[in-house]
Amino acid sequence: MDMLWSGWGDPARATPLPDSVIGLLRDLLGVKPRSAEPIALEEIAVPEPLLDPAARRALLTAVGGEEHLRTDAESRIRHTRGKSTPDLLRIRDGDVSDLPAVVVLPASHDEVLAVLTACAEHDLALVPFGGGTSVVGGLAPEPRRPFVALDLRRMNALLDLDPVSRTATLQSGLRAPHAEALLADHGFTLGHFPQSYEWATIGGFAAARSSGQASAGYGRFDEMVLGLTLATPSGTLEAGRAPRSAAGPDLRQLILGSEGAFGVITSVTVRIRPLPHTRVYEGWRFDSFEAGSAALRHLAQDGPRPTVLRLSDETESLIGLAQPDAIGNSGLPQNAGCLAITGYEGTEEDTAYRRERAAAVLRDGGGTCLGLEPGERWAHGRYSAPYLRDALLDAGAFAETLETAAFWSRLPGLYDAVREALTGTLTRSGTPPLVMCHISHVYENGASLYFTVVSAQGEDAPAHWAHAKRAANEAILAAGGTISHHHGVGTDHRDWYVREAGPLGIGALQAVKRRLDPTGLLNPGVLLPAD
Repeated sequence: MDMLWSGWGDPARATPLPDSVIGLLRDLLGVKPRSAEPIALEEIAVPEPLLDPAARRALLTAVGGEEHLRTDAESRIRHTRGKSTPDLLRIRDGDVSDLPAVVVLPASHDEVLAVLTACAEHDLALVPFGGGTSVVGGLAPEPRRPFVALDLRRMNALLDLDPVSRTATLQSGLRAPHAEALLADHGFTLGHFPQSYEWATIGGFAAARSSGQASAGYGRFDEMVLGLTLATPSGTLEAGRAPRSAAGPDLRQLILGSEGAFGVITSVTVRIRPLPHTRVYEGWRFDSFEAGSAALRHLAQDGPRPTVLRLSDETESLIGLAQPDAIGNSGLPQNAGCLAITGYEGTEEDTAYRRERAAAVLRDGGGTCLGLEPGERWAHGRYSAPYLRDALLDAGAFAETLETAAFWSRLPGLYDAVREALTGTLTRSGTPPLVMCHISHVYENGASLYFTVVSAQGEDAPAHWAHAKRAANEAILAAGGTISHHHGVGTDHRDWYVREAGPLGIGALQAVKRRLDPTGLLNPGVLLPAD
């Protein structure tokens, strides 16, 4: 099944907001109904593909036939940009200025290499396309030439599973639920469950350095990757032949997070874990975000660490986004403090031990256990927030997210700085936006902050958000945060990533790109400035 072309996920799961929530949006944020309905798919004016006959023949040869090369309007629209709020508002208005010339669907590493050769010979750019879930402009290149969308969905096999070493080799086009099902047949799990889980792919996780909601227990995706295969215009790069190595700089880490700018990741070898016997999720209440953050820090630093560990600030706890499918119905009284979610997965013995020990730490930090119900509600709605975002857009509201990370000592200042930047730029006619935040991932030395913003759309919402996002990005760098913790760089963050990495660091990466991609055909303008 294809994702909804003008929104997120399965169209059958799109649910309008109840009248009570629409009334709250109107009264609190000045939200007004949209002046016009989104354009229908068949009404979008799509230009003819800029693809000469010789280039088409070369691509056809590369992927083995007409059924794997698509130039029809719908296929090209479905591969236009990603799923950020500006992306959706633009596509709903019929803006297809970033339209690919053609969509190709290779079935193997060798076919990917052949597509890259065809693109180099015929002056075409190329954008790898997995689940299409990017929210930072990762699928919106800045080409000075027509570009090919390389859809990897046919590359969806479990290539190898080593139960002794507990590793699996997966093709990059595997969607996460399919990967989990294949591993479960052998009694294993990857344990990677980001909010994009239902649609994102293994290759996308690697290309963007994804971090799942259970990262406290299973780790980030880049920590799971033990090896990978990269197809580049200059040939094949293989990286990783042992769990750890002192044989020079780790080339895996160079490729992870490269967002298709250096090559196309065609397979990854990952560590896997036995399927958990038990899963338990529960809620905790803290008087303040500061108190809850301190308790989370103690668990992250001194243990025992839960599998899932997250904390919503006062506003998010009150509104109900801690349970993403329950906006306006948090189940908590006003001024009820902050809601933390803890989750434990593993054997019954290990789960019980960690849960008991962690509970003692949380109580010592001022936490009050709320029982299983808040945790189970979170687990039930953990992938629902993007559907809620779409419903807010349909109602005339603007909703978007951004995230960052910093060391623990810098986290309070980063939190305040980003909130102030967003509130200052998105306040309209005296009405401030709703700015919510949660700690989504924890480490011994720091944590991530994930912000959600809701406001009235007003006129030219994408431009207004671009202004707010620039202010937030400036605040992040000034407060000592990183420009992205797990969404990636894309075109949205590229200019700030250039500043974060510094001229010497960016120069080194540009030298790598010139060696692997001499003509600059791969995802131009994404991650690194286009030449």
